[in-house]
Amino acid sequence: MHDDLIAKAQAWLAEDPDAETREELAKLIDAGDVTELSARFSGTLQFGTAGLRGELGAGPMRMNRSVVIRAAAGLAAYLKNQGQTDGLVVIGYDARHKSADFARDTAAVMTGAGLRAAVLPRPLPTPVLAFAIRHLGAVAGVEVTASHNPPRDNGYKVYLGDGSQIVPPADAEIAAEIDAIVSLNDVPRPDSGWETLDDAVLDAYLARTDAVLAEGSPRTARTVYTAMHGVGKDVLLAAFARAGFPEPVLVVEQADPDPDFPTVAFPNPEEPGAMDLAFAQARATDPDLVIANDPDADRCAVAVKHGSDWRMLRGDEVGALLAAHLVSRGATGTFAESIVSSSLLGRIAEKANLPYEETLTGFKWIARVDGLRYGYEEALGYCVDPQGVRDKDGITAALLITELASVLKEGGRTLLDLLDDLAVEHGLHATDQLSVRVEDLSVISDAMRRLREQPPTELAGLAVVRAEDLTQGTDKLPPTDGLRYTLDGARVIVRPSGTEPKLKCYLEVVVPVAAHAGLPAAHARATDLLTAIKRDLSAAAGI
Repeated sequence: MHDDLIAKAQAWLAEDPDAETREELAKLIDAGDVTELSARFSGTLQFGTAGLRGELGAGPMRMNRSVVIRAAAGLAAYLKNQGQTDGLVVIGYDARHKSADFARDTAAVMTGAGLRAAVLPRPLPTPVLAFAIRHLGAVAGVEVTASHNPPRDNGYKVYLGDGSQIVPPADAEIAAEIDAIVSLNDVPRPDSGWETLDDAVLDAYLARTDAVLAEGSPRTARTVYTAMHGVGKDVLLAAFARAGFPEPVLVVEQADPDPDFPTVAFPNPEEPGAMDLAFAQARATDPDLVIANDPDADRCAVAVKHGSDWRMLRGDEVGALLAAHLVSRGATGTFAESIVSSSLLGRIAEKANLPYEETLTGFKWIARVDGLRYGYEEALGYCVDPQGVRDKDGITAALLITELASVLKEGGRTLLDLLDDLAVEHGLHATDQLSVRVEDLSVISDAMRRLREQPPTELAGLAVVRAEDLTQGTDKLPPTDGLRYTLDGARVIVRPSGTEPKLKCYLEVVVPVAAHAGLPAAHARATDLLTAIKRDLSAAAGI
């Protein structure tokens, strides 16, 4: 076994085009580090509907140039099988370690395969790439990003010509083409022949951002903004300037791209501590709201003043606020969300007589809803301009929530006041998440198995009215690895994360509220129920 492992590693080393990972792997081979080599050669990073994502390093179980070249070659072969023999593939990238290299390798592989390739001019937000695909009439797009993952990770996200991310069976067909590549030496990679785009695409994207705002709407809300060490700052500032909003006050320590993300443990606005610097800036400057993007700026976080301090709004709260704002502006078309997001969106759509759809988790599904006008997901993802960007977009979402804050400000009101109104109108929809990060993935599969074998009959004293195993699919949803429990006044969904080693449980309770005076009691009741559901669910899952 040991000899076999060393032989595999040496064969990989012989083909590796990257001096850094070659040196890293050579050291492991010389040291005879069987444990580390086993971890890196125990299989290959799996190409799925999120594309690829993993830790940077040498070997097939890590993100590196060899893995990316194979992925690009597999995508090129897939496109050619689909009859796209000379189509355009547009490539974007963030500011993480190796992102520019991976983008360049992808362009070289596409060019070598006879396709046309165009690379965005510099690290830019993921929504700019999603926009560029449709704007340029490309047959596919690639974004090199690991979004809000830890600094040592990178990833590879694939879109097809409709401008939305791949879904089955395309992912499996691309994966099969990747597996069919025997040697990197079989993949032609010329040194030139692709186009590096200028700012025309970015200018077209920015021109399109104006369309999300109502003509003549108030633009008075003042913001503090953090780019979370990512690529959002310049594009967001340009969009806000075009719209005529006051210039956002920057969280300077996090304003510019830095692949080491020095001020945060995880560069995700939802993680504890990630917003501390933004809140400090807000206490100093007293804006109307705080806005954060994640590092590739496809997500948007919002925080508001609550009493004397600041609090993050949940993704579901922002999702409902944006929906209510669009309804008040007379929007037509379908409102959509993933099954793990709050059922409040359905109530808002129903009252407005608008079509409403639920999809599986991920914008790859939300973006495909027929007649989509607005879609959101609780993990801070909002699609407010589906004609322009068929994916979540943290820049246009920031514009729209700042417009809403401005409209409310003119009437002496806040985002929290509107949330209270929605609770009185539709019931208080309170959501929470029980999320368990694991070192050992078997913890997740054991928990799922336990819940399947012995599904809970009640949680927090509420009867489980219906228990569904989503691997079977439903009349409206394709199969997925998840469990859904409908309770009397609550809902729970349990699923393994698609991008991180986490088990995620999404909880929602709905507490009726007769009038504004009843809100404090309703909030207290909701908090108690969510706490009890978490406790009982943890026990049932054995986590």
